[in-house]
Amino acid sequence: MQIKDLAANQGKCDITASVLEKGDVREFNKFGKAGRVCNAKVKDESGTVSLTLWNDEIEQVSPGDKVKITNGWCSEFQGELQLSAGKFGKMEVEKGAGDASTDTPASDAPAEAPEEKPEPVESADVTEEKVE
Repeated sequence: MQIKDLAANQGKCDITASVLEKGDVREFNKFGKAGRVCNAKVKDESGTVSLTLWNDEIEQVSPGDKVKITNGWCSEFQGELQLSAGKFGKMEVEKGAGDASTDTPASDAPAEAPEEKPEPVESADVTEEKVE
């Protein structure tokens, strides 16, 4: 199955896709239980879709990974399709195996040089003035 074949309220979704980006983690409390949710954008050769990650799934996925959803669930929220492993599905992650055409993940980007701090100036002629 490909992303273009997904439809709202569809079960038994089997998709393999590359993770393009991962959004911010949001915390919620429902029925007295705390939880976390995060949306990621995934793509295959047919298109892109939002992948909803719940609780422990969030740490498993990073941009540049390949995810395989087996027996997943596709829903719709505010007119946008959302794929998830759902209650009965399974998600497998292959680290760094995403499509080579995806953007470079932020974690693989070259680190910026640390900001250099100027050396302290030691001079007996320096006086401090209070400005009011």
